[in-house]
Amino acid sequence: MIQINGLKKQYRSGETVVQALRGVDLEIQNGEFLSIAGPSGSGKTTLLNLIGCLDIADEGSIHIDSVDIAEKTRKELALLRREKIGFVFQSFNLIPVLTAYENASFPLSLLGVTEKELHERTVKIMQEVGLEEMMHRKPAELSGGQQQRVAIARALIKSPDIVLADEPTANLDSETGQDILDLMEVLNAKHNTTFIFSTHDQMVMDFAHRLVRLHDGLIHSDELTRRAAGGTKVGSRG
Repeated sequence: MIQINGLKKQYRSGETVVQALRGVDLEIQNGEFLSIAGPSGSGKTTLLNLIGCLDIADEGSIHIDSVDIAEKTRKELALLRREKIGFVFQSFNLIPVLTAYENASFPLSLLGVTEKELHERTVKIMQEVGLEEMMHRKPAELSGGQQQRVAIARALIKSPDIVLADEPTANLDSETGQDILDLMEVLNAKHNTTFIFSTHDQMVMDFAHRLVRLHDGLIHSDELTRRAAGGTKVGSRG
């Protein structure tokens, strides 16, 4: 699904150069439930943004379905994001004047599906995230956890191959955060969608089936977790 080789990215802040990624090699298979973890400044959000085609690497390559994204134009990258990648953000990023139904269905309207298909798929995904009874409420009328469920519905409604979640539990209490992770794990198994999280939250790390730790822009460790084997620890991937 995703092949990353020698990935480097730096940013400038005045006279200071920040080496966000210093040569990352990573392979992610279809259907994985993976967490990229590390402290602030480790490079995890930069890596997520590069996978999501929101930024461009300075060196190295990212192949998605054997396609080198560096060879794509801006328009082609936008189409790739629209068709293959869903995003879940810690701040939800819902449109406040739209209902939950309208927020969730928005990606389908960009794909030009019929009104009938849009309605059917929106109702179905709202049922899956447990918000069928609240889909006509606006974000301000929903709790934080409910808003994040809408964001998950919006990410999944177009049946993407990949969902990227940047600190998805950061603005939620621990119980609600666990509910959200439970939901994502169920949807990962049901749809075989690849979920990739960036986080420094231990709860998210514990939920992941594979944990990649970054430190100072390099992969520090990469291993399968107990959840990947139904409770039995699996060895390091190297």
